[in-house]
Amino acid sequence: MPMPWTYRHGDKEWRRFLDDIREVMSTPSDNVAYTTAQGVLAAFRARLTVAEAAAFAQVLPAMVRALFFEGWVPEAPIDWADRQTYTAEARALRADHNFATARALEAVSVALHRALGAPALEAALDRIGPEARAFWALEGYSEADLARHGF
Repeated sequence: MPMPWTYRHGDKEWRRFLDDIREVMSTPSDNVAYTTAQGVLAAFRARLTVAEAAAFAQVLPAMVRALFFEGWVPEAPIDWADRQTYTAEARALRADHNFATARALEAVSVALHRALGAPALEAALDRIGPEARAFWALEGYSEADLARHGF
């Protein structure tokens, strides 16, 4: 079997993922994009069982998958909440050095949609449930806006 694309070209996927976050949040900083992604992924992961987190991670690009698991100490899932709560949790990560905007969840969701494509992301979220779909839901974007990046 040939090496999966995500391992051979992980740097390209990662660069594009950060660029998408930067674009939505209108920030020139990779550091802001990185912290935003880490915070949003952690807010999502906190609501998953270990089995759900492991299954969801299988569809993520290699570098995003690594960030998804970075520093995780599995605990019982916490309750699903609203978008404001998720954004506040993401912004609380390294709070003294976190410059994520109120569009943090939107930015990471756009990047994730573009990285995976709608069918793969929706299938992964459907295995978790409607709350997971609501977490990553986007309004005001066309299919073309969220089209998977071709490399």
